[in-house]
Amino acid sequence: MAVSLYLLLLVLPFVLSKSSTNPGCRIRITSKGLQFVKHEGLKFVEQELENITIPDLNGSEGRFTYSINNVRVTHLQLSQSELWFQPNKQLVLDINNASISLNFQRKLLYWLFYDVGTINASAEGVHIKTDLDLTKDSKGRLKISNMTCNASINRMHAGFSGTLKRVYDFLGSFITTGMRFLLNQQICPALRHAGMVLLNSLLNTVPVKNPVDDYIGIDYSLLSDPDVSEDSLDMDFRGMFYSLDSENDTIPNTSPALYIKQKERMVYIALSEYFFDSAMYAYYQSNVLSLDISNEQMPKDLEVLLRTSYFGSLMLLDPAVAEAPMKLELRVSTPPRFTIKPTGTSVSVNAILNIYLIPEDQPPVQLSSMTMESRLSARVTLKKTTLTVQLDLKRFRIYSNKSALESLALIPLQGPLKTLLQLTVMPVLNDRTKRGVSIPLPEGLDFTRETTTHHAGFILIGGDLHFSVSLRDVINKYRPDPTAPAETTQGTNEAI
Repeated sequence: MAVSLYLLLLVLPFVLSKSSTNPGCRIRITSKGLQFVKHEGLKFVEQELENITIPDLNGSEGRFTYSINNVRVTHLQLSQSELWFQPNKQLVLDINNASISLNFQRKLLYWLFYDVGTINASAEGVHIKTDLDLTKDSKGRLKISNMTCNASINRMHAGFSGTLKRVYDFLGSFITTGMRFLLNQQICPALRHAGMVLLNSLLNTVPVKNPVDDYIGIDYSLLSDPDVSEDSLDMDFRGMFYSLDSENDTIPNTSPALYIKQKERMVYIALSEYFFDSAMYAYYQSNVLSLDISNEQMPKDLEVLLRTSYFGSLMLLDPAVAEAPMKLELRVSTPPRFTIKPTGTSVSVNAILNIYLIPEDQPPVQLSSMTMESRLSARVTLKKTTLTVQLDLKRFRIYSNKSALESLALIPLQGPLKTLLQLTVMPVLNDRTKRGVSIPLPEGLDFTRETTTHHAGFILIGGDLHFSVSLRDVINKYRPDPTAPAETTQGTNEAI
């Protein structure tokens, strides 16, 4: 017995830890999605390399003295490039046989001859390889934690202009050798800054823990480092809603783990029952799942039917009270629960309906109390980056909290009360759920061509990606002020 108890104590923490870390939301980016991002990414890389700063070059060789300044990149060709997933949390960018065109000013002195002019040079056979390590930071945000870079230039050519062009053509090797060295030394620092600073500023636009409305918020913090395979990248998010008044008051995640097998679309988002249940619980804890119906909101035919149904009780009251206006008080008694099956999604809602008389200058008089059980259908859609839910009342029944006999008497009220819910309560619910919540994608990136499928315990939304704003524009929007270079694992700029 003691041994069994000891083993249970050893195993229990692992079981609890595993169950508590099941994600409410999982996102998969496939190889197709990565290739789509590559096109925008290469434009960004080109921009950063075009803006590299190359120091002036001064030197001499025998009687030959030269000075090079105002070096600028005029054109890049990065046609042969690949971006792929590397298992063990990495992305790899490999650029082969690229070319970089340069233009700079020269001052040359040979014996007594002095010449100035411009030089057009080109670096050929440029090879750049970068490895980006993706991890979860302390706030649960995806970030590039480290980056290695290796760059080399195979050859470089220079063309002279000016009065002594033919004289100095044979001396061009001195200049091209120096420029090749300087250019090669600037490639990796520029790309490190682009990855560690600029791309991380883009990842900072992904919502992590933000308010949804005045009552609840959403926690999209990562539960672990991304899981990178050869053809996909999976990210597990907490996917939990919480009440803004009590952030730590949440329900445990008992939903099963989310497994995404599909890889045909660019990106997939899996949302568990817990994702939706936590939203309902947060609203319940915020005391917003209630509604009072009175005065002009009360349909006259329903009020007449209620007075007829409770005629015996009204006869026992003071006439001034019995003729007072009626009020319906609807209060959800337990947090609504989502059920997701391959056939669709439904929501179970239990509520208490109290019927009051509101005499003037007197406290309310409770006429009756009944329990309402309803089943709603839920249609989940994703447009761009906003997830919305459309609810529709499917099943409804009421019964008395006092006696079975009174429950029979309430049967005639079921139809009118269901109509009342459809006309008054459902629009209020849908107005809230249609506002939607953002999914954790960087700014400027939208979903397109969405498809939704239902599975046991979760909803899977597949789609393609679209840049509503170019990657460069978003990065330039959040481009930080110049700072000291980020610390990274130093790659190599291969010797010339």
